Amino acid sequence: MKKNIQELTDIASQVRRDIVRMVSAAGSGHPGGSMSSTDILTALYFNEMDHDPKTWTRDAKGQDAFILSAGHLAPVYYSVLARAGYYDPKEMGTLRKFGSNLQGHPTVGHIKGIFQPSGSLGQGLSAAAGIALGKKLSGDDHRAFVLCGDGESEEGQIWEAAMFAKQHKLDNLVAMTDWNGQQIDGPVVEVGGIEELNEMWLAFGWDVIVADGHDFESIQSAFEIARARNGKPKMILFQTEMGHGVDFMAGTHKWHGKAPNAEQCAQALEQLKETLGDY
Repeated sequence: MKKNIQELTDIASQVRRDIVRMVSAAGSGHPGGSMSSTDILTALYFNEMDHDPKTWTRDAKGQDAFILSAGHLAPVYYSVLARAGYYDPKEMGTLRKFGSNLQGHPTVGHIKGIFQPSGSLGQGLSAAAGIALGKKLSGDDHRAFVLCGDGESEEGQIWEAAMFAKQHKLDNLVAMTDWNGQQIDGPVVEVGGIEELNEMWLAFGWDVIVADGHDFESIQSAFEIARARNGKPKMILFQTEMGHGVDFMAGTHKWHGKAPNAEQCAQALEQLKETLGDY
């Protein structure tokens, strides 16, 4: 059952709490991009994708598939999967611990819902394109989704996959970019990234949609537009803010890969409403 805007807002607040608590307890991890992409993945898993944790299999038959290309955003991925029913939320407290199912980057075979291991940046779009092509060839009318980072988009394999998807008319492929303008070393445009990603994707022959990645109406509208089957793959560029939801994390690359200490964790949690119950 699809969620309304308030329900999505409440879930996203809990997911951000999960992220802060997980990374703080682990003493390492990547909260910044996880927080900026929270609303995107919340809307995707709780409203847009056709998926069912009870019948999930890694071959993706009869369901939509999602690939997290920017694998360092594992905290938000793990939280959304847990809150969507793929595994017990209590496991979130084991993030990055020795022997945990929740490694620092997603791996397969430990918890349900993960189609592809990710960590080496730039590879997820290729995997999602392969899934989309497989679905077309097998007559499966479902879609493949993938989330990339704007810093990650400096990787050459992203653009090789972009050409492949255009060549094969993969209009069942919906790629998304967490366009927060930051990467580990600073602003993307200063490190070496592309300022106008929309122009780049248009030049590669994709349908391009630009949306506010923190406004659920804008997110849902973008997903609605992306449902069109017109022979072109889709790229949704979600304009976001790194660390969104916590004032001292917001808008800076400094929280790309930094864990909050106990005091900072408590300060952050004070700004985030608990809505589903902490794990």
